[in-house]
Amino acid sequence: MATERSLILLKPDCLNGHHAGEVIGRFEKAGFEIRATKLIALTDDLLKEHYAHIADRPFFPEIVEFMSSRPVLALVLEGENAVAAIRDLLGPTDSTKAPAGTIRGDMGTTSMENICHASDSVENAAIEVERFFSTGEVH
Repeated sequence: MATERSLILLKPDCLNGHHAGEVIGRFEKAGFEIRATKLIALTDDLLKEHYAHIADRPFFPEIVEFMSSRPVLALVLEGENAVAAIRDLLGPTDSTKAPAGTIRGDMGTTSMENICHASDSVENAAIEVERFFSTGEVH
């Protein structure tokens, strides 16, 4: 098995619902190490870059409004097969389809208000970590 890193963004609904401690606790209990963390206000430019793959979709302005509604907590987690294992812990993107026991199934409400973003591949994780953290911020 490979040690991997993943970017996690605890979204506004996670912070508004006071779920950050529980979410981070679940990641830690699953064996993931926190390598970086910071509270960050997401700018329109950063959101356009991060969500470039859906920037042409009609719902994109809603995502920008939601994700910039308050600062998010960004983390870099590291562990064995982190990308797939973290996505398994989260459950499906649409919280209404996520089973109980998953983070989104237990705390999420919709496909947008789904508690957190997690990298979807090892390659994207590297790009996303670099987008949100400078080299000296990740340990």
